[in-house]
Amino acid sequence: MPGPDVIPRRADRVLPIDPRNRVLLLCGFDPADPDHPFWFTVGGGADPGSLGRPVWRRVAEFAFDGRRYRQEEEYYALRVGSAEVSLAGMDESEKDTVTGYRWLSAPEFNALGEPFAPPELPRLLRDLTAPR
Repeated sequence: MPGPDVIPRRADRVLPIDPRNRVLLLCGFDPADPDHPFWFTVGGGADPGSLGRPVWRRVAEFAFDGRRYRQEEEYYALRVGSAEVSLAGMDESEKDTVTGYRWLSAPEFNALGEPFAPPELPRLLRDLTAPR
């Protein structure tokens, strides 16, 4: 059970996967620690059932902007064609902390040079894109 200072949250995380089996990630930083950027999945709220069935679930505990969170996450795979990425629809706090995006294949995660979340993402991407 999280302590009284931990804020519980729920999040839907989307894994857009292109025809080259790359996933779209965002790069950003914690306002309380701007010198340490990290990569993370696209996410936010969604209507129940609108994303299909989750492909993975996890509970993550982390700090952001001086607060502690315990976040229950469901991950959804979304196959996309050639997609144009735009950061224009972000809210103000996202605009202040998201610095870019990149499409990554599973082997490319090691070359990032910055941490990414979740750490299981390369394995998950390999599992989702393996020939069936």
